Amino acid sequence: MASAAAAAARSAEEPPPPEPSAEQKPLLLPPPPPQEEFSFLPLVHDIIKCMDKDSQDVHQVLNELKNKFQEMRKLISSMPGIGVSPEQQQQQLQSLREQVRTKNELLQKYKSLCMFEIPKE
Repeated sequence: MASAAAAAARSAEEPPPPEPSAEQKPLLLPPPPPQEEFSFLPLVHDIIKCMDKDSQDVHQVLNELKNKFQEMRKLISSMPGIGVSPEQQQQQLQSLREQVRTKNELLQKYKSLCMFEIPKE
């Protein structure tokens, strides 16, 4: 109980690490759609088959391909971070690496304080 109070007192003395700014926050990406949604090959194959048969369905399949391209353009333009330049990405990466290094150093420091009881088997 006393060690918990001491740890709380110590944590109250130390200011919390600053929150990363909006520019530095990592981008959380939504889960990607199934791989089939990105494939244009089946539509291209259908177009070739329709052209070989001299079918009138070729216009319909071409429209499907056009719609698929438009959907993919919208998806790409709505991706988070698409407007971030490579230089900004490098800055974010460097900042995040520095945070990891600092947190690892703090973790090692706290481990060396022997505050934690390690169960012996």
